[in-house]
Amino acid sequence: MSPKELIFAWVEAFNEGDAEKIANFYASDAVNHQVANEPVKGKKAIRDMFANEFANAEMVCIVENVFEDGEWAILEWKDPIGLRGCGFFQIREDLIVFQRGYWDKLSFLKAHKLPIPQ
Repeated sequence: MSPKELIFAWVEAFNEGDAEKIANFYASDAVNHQVANEPVKGKKAIRDMFANEFANAEMVCIVENVFEDGEWAILEWKDPIGLRGCGFFQIREDLIVFQRGYWDKLSFLKAHKLPIPQ
């Protein structure tokens, strides 16, 4: 599977809100660093992060663009309420080994009526 194909499958799992299914896209020692948060290390911790996020807010990823360069894929996304962001995925042997995401955390928290950290 090419990195681009993997990202389209990842988006499908994300939109199902299934933390277990989405965790299967990650290597056991993967790192997911959403820059608005501390890095999350390891497949189990990444699964737990998604389970928590899916429980707190209804999230939908609408693909705007996916680019591929070697073992990297870049996802530009939006959601139905107008939030936008992008993710960079390093993929080896059909698994995500590193992910970095950029998005506006304050706008996300406000839109979903979630507590704003002090």
